[in-house]
Amino acid sequence: MLRQAREFGPALLVPLAWIFVTAAHLDVVAASTLFIAHVVMSVLLAVFAVTGRADMREGTLRVWWWVIAVGFVVTLLGTVGFRIDTGGALLQALALYGWMFLPVVGFVDTARRGADRPRRYYGGGLASVLGAIGYAAGFATASPSLQIGGLLVVGTGQTVAIVDAAFGY
Repeated sequence: MLRQAREFGPALLVPLAWIFVTAAHLDVVAASTLFIAHVVMSVLLAVFAVTGRADMREGTLRVWWWVIAVGFVVTLLGTVGFRIDTGGALLQALALYGWMFLPVVGFVDTARRGADRPRRYYGGGLASVLGAIGYAAGFATASPSLQIGGLLVVGTGQTVAIVDAAFGY
């Protein structure tokens, strides 16, 4: 059962995380809710990294293990960002941009190693980068629409790639 949760959980958790982030940007969920989500994600990532380590020592799975391990640290720093005044926003931004860019490494590696549908993985990576650029442009120009658009591009691209990985790898 734990193995199935590790294999298929990301197909649910990745889109759920991006929905939460987008909802927070739309003021649909409170900062305290986002803090709780970060705590839960930190725990899940830690459990995933520890329990999946033995199965993720070679090839693309090793790359994904590193994405998860570094992602745990990034998420934990984002969690701390909710509880400190000085530097809190910086830590939250690190977590957000970390999760925009970390999966790109895994997607490109998966595609490069000969996945059946490499375009989905390259597409997920490209969507992550383009969405991050759109989000940053929205932040720089104080355009919430660009920020939301960027988040939607990242979330959609990562979801398509991770669902393919979970069910088609």
